[in-house]
Amino acid sequence: MNITKLPSGSYRIRETVKGKTYSVTVDHKPKDREAHLLLAEKMKEVRVSPSMPLKTACKAYIESKSNILSPSSIRGYMGQIRAISEKLSATPINMITTAMLQTEVNEFSLKHSPKTVSNQYGFIVSVLKFYGIAPGKVTLPQKEKKTPYIPTEEEVHKIFAYVKDSPYEIPILLSAMSLRRSEILALTIDDLTEDNRLIINKAKVQNENKEWVIKPTKTTDSTRSIVVPDYIASKIRQQGYVFNGFPGQIYKHLIDAQNALGIPHFSLHKMRHFFASYMHKLGYSDKQIQEAGGWKTTQILDTVYKHAMDLEEAKRSMSTNIEGLL
Repeated sequence: MNITKLPSGSYRIRETVKGKTYSVTVDHKPKDREAHLLLAEKMKEVRVSPSMPLKTACKAYIESKSNILSPSSIRGYMGQIRAISEKLSATPINMITTAMLQTEVNEFSLKHSPKTVSNQYGFIVSVLKFYGIAPGKVTLPQKEKKTPYIPTEEEVHKIFAYVKDSPYEIPILLSAMSLRRSEILALTIDDLTEDNRLIINKAKVQNENKEWVIKPTKTTDSTRSIVVPDYIASKIRQQGYVFNGFPGQIYKHLIDAQNALGIPHFSLHKMRHFFASYMHKLGYSDKQIQEAGGWKTTQILDTVYKHAMDLEEAKRSMSTNIEGLL
């Protein structure tokens, strides 16, 4: 049995039995006897799981993995629990049929995208399989084929000019250097080295209670360092921080800039698309781009960003070739 104090001040009691981890979180440091009793109650709850309502099973599933899930993942799972229909949520998991799951998928797909439906169904299936229940195959809506929007150099240049000397200049410039919003929010001046390197080893995200917390980066590959231009480094040192406003304000200001400039709306995350495609155009290798951007593999570059850019260039070339025949 292991008792760990969490950054929030609460304590997590954890034990692994026969390959399965049981975990309980309390707001005080428990004595050994209390900890054993709490874990015993948790193990009892899991043992009788086949007759638990789906909603209870989902929560127990998340709790069993709470020591390895990020706060943002837990928050996402809790949102998926709330999205399950009342009827299915109250159904004991050993009574859930394939027909019931198909009905749930059909109704959920009326107001949600195919990708959201697939994610929701995948979560439910993961919970059922965790408790030894193998659901039958259901038909999911056909996924939409989407080409990611990649901001152009002209659009990015205009945005840089618009945000100059504003409180949002640094975070927007850093987003174009591949940083995720969560990584930007977690940065402090202590993460900037004397030789203008930014050490990226943490992220600021919301937990299941919508509280902003600091956690390690998304993956081990996301932990990295980048060299920032003297201009950015000087700005950070001058103001003493990277960004100290509310997280949602960055995206709001980006939208304001897009409206003022008359350019298409795109999220802050699309700046990562721009970084990948622009660096590819400049001749950097996929491996170099991958490591600078903190992607786990080069697959995302090959299948999404680089493909989208190469396809656009090919279309323009085709048009030019046809024009030459006119």
